[in-house]
Amino acid sequence: MFNALVVEKDEESGLASASVKQLSLDALPEGEVTVAVEYSTVNYKDGLCMSPKGGGLVRSYPHIPGIDYAGTVEQSSDDRYKPGDKVVLTGWRVGEAHWGGYSQKANARADWLVPLPNGLDTRQAMAVGTAGFTAMLAVMALEDHGMQPGHGPVLVTGAAGGVGSVATAILAHLGYEVAAVTGRPETANYLKSLGATSIVPRDELNETIKRPLESENWAGCVDAVGGAMLARVLGQMKYGASVAAVGLAGGAALPATVIPFLLRGVSLLGIDSVMQPYDNRVRAWQRIATDLPMDKLEAMVQPATLSDLPKLGADILQGQVKGRVVIDVNA
Repeated sequence: MFNALVVEKDEESGLASASVKQLSLDALPEGEVTVAVEYSTVNYKDGLCMSPKGGGLVRSYPHIPGIDYAGTVEQSSDDRYKPGDKVVLTGWRVGEAHWGGYSQKANARADWLVPLPNGLDTRQAMAVGTAGFTAMLAVMALEDHGMQPGHGPVLVTGAAGGVGSVATAILAHLGYEVAAVTGRPETANYLKSLGATSIVPRDELNETIKRPLESENWAGCVDAVGGAMLARVLGQMKYGASVAAVGLAGGAALPATVIPFLLRGVSLLGIDSVMQPYDNRVRAWQRIATDLPMDKLEAMVQPATLSDLPKLGADILQGQVKGRVVIDVNA
């Protein structure tokens, strides 16, 4: 028997609720690899999956959320993994369409797993999680499109959130001048501790304006907000610079014009972590092991347990979670 956070729907009310329950191994869906999960984390999608209506993500109940997990292989029918191997899983709609990591045991397809890179342990891997993995993919995409240190400040929107926190730390470690956007003034010291050189109040960028172009301010941008802020930022990018779009906390609509693309050669790069090909996953995790300072990573971490998850799920949907929450599923 093992513990898991199980979300169940009440047939009468149609609403779901989450609680820690004991399950047996035969309750797990089929998979090629059985993992003894050690750590998971909390993402916005997890909050949705634990919400009373499942956020439109949960296909069937009962359900185990947790879109990320790291642990040790217990058994495998695939030659790529053997008992004792340390592995990480992010994406592939695990925790949404498939049972996820809020459990002491999980079954997975071998294709979904990535070997834990040298230099990281499973707890650190979940301090990174999908948020940090996405941040690294964004930095890599910006670099692949010509971003280099010394060309000007790089903007990070939603900087106090999971993606923004890791992006700020990585960029600062790589020698970039980081301008961190936040709507929470109380996070300024936290962001500066991660390496941000300046703090940009959210209100300065949150207003839609009629001018399609403003002064060329930013040499790159990791944008977790979308909406009106992304539209505004596009008009402030330096010639030939790129924006990596990783989220839509400010809305899915983009009230922008094509002028920044046509007159300044600005690029808008979409970053998807869910269906990312295996080789690029390995590349990103290897870069994380070398380019994310572990002391900065530790400063982002809030420890928690399975029983803390229902409240944390509600908190993240309200924008009340700072940095990275690491769930010790065995605590």
